[in-house]
Order: sequence, then structure tokens, then C-alpha cells
Amino acid sequence: MGMHIACPFKKIIMAANDITKPVDLLTHAEGTGPQRSRRPVYVDFMPPCNSACPAGENIQAWMAQAQSGNYFEAFQRLVEDCPFPAIMGRVCVKPCETGCNRNHIETTVNIHAVERYIGDEAIRQKWAVRYEAKPTGKRVLVVGAGPGGLSAAYHLARLGHTVEVFDAGKHPGGLMWKGIPDYRLPKEILDAEVERIVKMGVKIRLNYRVQDILTEKQAGNFDAIYLSIGAQAIRSEEFPQDGSVSITDAFSFFREAKMNASPFMNKKVVVYGGGKLALYLSRMIKRFGSEVAVYFAGDKKMMPAYDYETEDALAEGVEVQLLRSISRIEKKKITLEKMKVEKGRAVGTGEFETIEADVLINANKQEADTGFLRVVNDIKINEDGTVAIDVQRMTGHEGIFAGGDMLPGENRSTTIAVGHGKKAAKYIHGFLLQEPYQKPEKHPTAGFRKLHMWYKTDAPQQEQDKLAPAVAVKSFEEVVSGLTEKEARFEAQRCLSCGNCFECDGCFGACPEDAIIKLGKGNRYKFNYNACTGCAVCYEQCPCHAIEMIPEPVNSTTDVK
Repeated sequence: MGMHIACPFKKIIMAANDITKPVDLLTHAEGTGPQRSRRPVYVDFMPPCNSACPAGENIQAWMAQAQSGNYFEAFQRLVEDCPFPAIMGRVCVKPCETGCNRNHIETTVNIHAVERYIGDEAIRQKWAVRYEAKPTGKRVLVVGAGPGGLSAAYHLARLGHTVEVFDAGKHPGGLMWKGIPDYRLPKEILDAEVERIVKMGVKIRLNYRVQDILTEKQAGNFDAIYLSIGAQAIRSEEFPQDGSVSITDAFSFFREAKMNASPFMNKKVVVYGGGKLALYLSRMIKRFGSEVAVYFAGDKKMMPAYDYETEDALAEGVEVQLLRSISRIEKKKITLEKMKVEKGRAVGTGEFETIEADVLINANKQEADTGFLRVVNDIKINEDGTVAIDVQRMTGHEGIFAGGDMLPGENRSTTIAVGHGKKAAKYIHGFLLQEPYQKPEKHPTAGFRKLHMWYKTDAPQQEQDKLAPAVAVKSFEEVVSGLTEKEARFEAQRCLSCGNCFECDGCFGACPEDAIIKLGKGNRYKFNYNACTGCAVCYEQCPCHAIEMIPEPVNSTTDVK
């Protein structure tokens, strides 16, 4: 299988006399060849980082290239799955790092920081995507130039299809452009990675709102459509108000603030909502010199934003109040009802408090604006505007697919949208060629208990520098810095290569029967089962669990494998 090869931290010294642990949970017969009760086999397990990545990145593979300093090859492996390494290295919510097995030792590999370094290096050196695609003659329309739509367009182009992207906005990127502030994602980084997709032949048409997708399909002679319009609407909150407080929604705020920030400067601003959108714009408002407080009806567990996003906002002086719901507004005062959580839901207590405000920004409950799809009778639209799809990522109308934030039941994030675009491209490709895509079986995940960590792994994480909060709020300069080349390489070398052989020679040096044959760099090893006794020393020696002991096959013959 060999799909996740990587090398772990290099300060590992292997020798046959390092073996100190007995073979546990294994019983075996003496003798060689067919007298074994078990035999070793080389296997490939799924690293937990790969398994946790919503974009389906082969993290371990590109991390291996980064370990050796071959960042160009690391970039090429990375963009097989994700077209936005510099972006994702900044804005991804990092589920891969939550799953990383180094968490059981000390601290996760700083995966996103290495990805960011690779992405930034690719921009600096103007690396092009290396791929070969035979033109299929098929045309695909992508509606929406956000992360999901651009991801689908990118992968479809790699597969040889002609792709056009239509977007109602003035600039490609969707919420990456509209909803992520410069202090988190500099616009020149976004522009560079979008331009790379354009250079692959993808056409992007801006300032064009699709009203009738069936007419567009026919007019453009498109063979398939991918819908990825995101969730760029905020559900209106119903409460009495006298107009004394200026009220707007999150997306209107982003548009208005780009043109003229003065209505939000030196004011008392209240942001209503508990997602990262609310925290992003609250930190923007802080940079406008205003007092800002975020209110959310639920408790911390119900808050959609990640803890680190809340902590960053608090560090910059944003006030965050939980269990508060807006009841009414009058005379420049907002009355809030105190809430409590019952059976997982926030309910009112009948107790109230009042705060003063100049501006209220509603950033609660994002929705997809899918009204234009209602004319297509066989597309099912849910009450919240989300669209239903089948296992092939297709809507009820043949040839029309959908993904990203406009789907139900997903935690909304840029990473998930990018992953949806990649998956949809595979299914669309299969549809166009009349060869339905079959999702391959997933390899078992290599959890920490599977590893044989007999060597020392002391290697502190290379942390990224951050602007001090008092400095950060004075400008929109990027808050978190990238790693240096030396730091990125060291960080990559902290990878344990969970579940996959990295040719450490541990098994080769440990085998008492010389039953392991080296096949040359990059080709791993094979077993000479004529010599193997099934003693399992190689199994115990393998630090990443790339060797498994299996029952000896019935009627097996001795061989070399």
C-alpha cells in the first residue's frame, strides 16, 4: 500500500542490542518457515493526523519531504489534496494536531506552521503546480468562488475538465476575503493562491449573480454544476427596538468597514453571536478604537468558536459574556435576558440586565441564501436554506452537485469546505466519464498504543511568535508569525511516522536470523520467510508499528516477501 511514508525525529540511534522488551501478547513455535505460528508482515496504517484532516491531506507524506529540506516536493505532495497551503497554514482549525500522537508524549507537531512555511515558500519562489491532465472535453460550472468552489475548480482542472467559476462578489475568495480579517489572513496571500488556480486555466467571472442555474447550464453548455455559495446570510433576530442603536449584520459590517470604518470607530459596540465570525469582527472593532463586547445566549460548551479564538479575543481586550440573550432595545440601551442551560438548550430565566450601546452587530446563526434554487423542483432545500445531497454529493437534480457551508449538519470551516470541493470533484469526474467514483476503504488508524516507543523523543515544539496584544490592536498587521526554515525543518522532524515504515533499519539490525532484506532507499524491506522464525523481535523493534504479526497462513510455504 505504501501511501504514507515519512521519517520521524532523526536523533534515533538503532542497534540490535537496544531491544529490552519481551515479546508481549505473542505465542510462537520454535523453528523456521512453516513451523511458525505467526509471521511478520509490513503494513501501512493511517496516521491520526491524516485521518483527522477534513481536506484529506496526506500530511505524513509531505512532512517527510519537509524533514529532508525538499520543500518543493513537499509542496507538490501537499497540493495533491489542498490548493491553499499558505492559507490553511493560517486559518485551519487544526484537527490534525488534536489527533497527533505526540500529544501523548508532550506537545503536538506544529503541523499547520510547517504547512504555512511550505505555502509561503511556494509563493515566494512562484512554484507552479505539477500535474498531468488529458483534456476530457467536459465543461463544469462552479457557482461560488469561496474555498469550497475554488477547491472543486482546482481539482476538476487537475482532472482535465474545463472549469468556469461564477461569483456575485467583487473579489474571489468568498468568506476568506470577506470574513477573515487581515490580521489573520493577509490578502496578498489569498490573492497569490487564487492566482495559481487561474494560471491552471480556471476562469473566474466576478460580479455575476446566478439567478437560474438551469438556464446557465444550457447557455454555457456545461455538463455539470457544483454549487458552493457558502452561508453568507445572518438570520434576523426578532425583538422590539426603537432605532436608537444602529443595527447591522456581520456580512454587512464586513462590506461597510472595508469602504468606511468611521461608523464603527470610537463607539460602544455589541456583537451578538458565539462563532468565530463574531470573534473575528470583535477584534477588528477593537482595532478601530472602540469598546466591544460579545454576547452569546449559550454557555461555553455551546459556543461554536474554538477556545483559542475566544482566548485571543479576550487577550486583546474584547469582553465575552455568555448566557445572555437580547430582549429589546430602547433609548440606546440593550436589555439582555440571563439564560440557563437545560437539556442542552439555552432557556430564559426571567432575569434581565441593561447595557449601553451605539452599534449592535448580529453575527448569530449563519444561513445559506439558496432561494434561487427553489425553481428547480427536484432540489430539496431545508428550512434553514441548506441543501440535501446524496452519497455521490449530488442534489436531487442530475448533474448538479453541492458542498461547503450550504450543506446541513457540518461544523462550518474553511477546511471542511476545501475538503468538500475535493470530494465533489471526484464524484463529478466519475459522473462526467460515466465511471462512478468508488470511495476506497480507509486504512486502520495507528493510535499511540500501537507504537513501540522504546527511544527518547525529547524535542520541544517550535512555537510561532505572536504580537503582544497591546501591540496587535494598534494595526491589522498579521498577529502570528511563521517559522524560519530551521524551525520548520526541526518541527517536521518531530513527526513519529505513525503506522508507516520510514526505513530506520531497526528491524534489519534487530533480526537474529538475518531474515530481513533491504530493497534500497525508498523501497523499504522484505522478509525471507525461509529464515524467519516468527520470533517477533522486528515487530517489537519497529517504533512506528509498520510491522504486524499475523497468524501463519494455513498450508503456507516458505518464501521471500
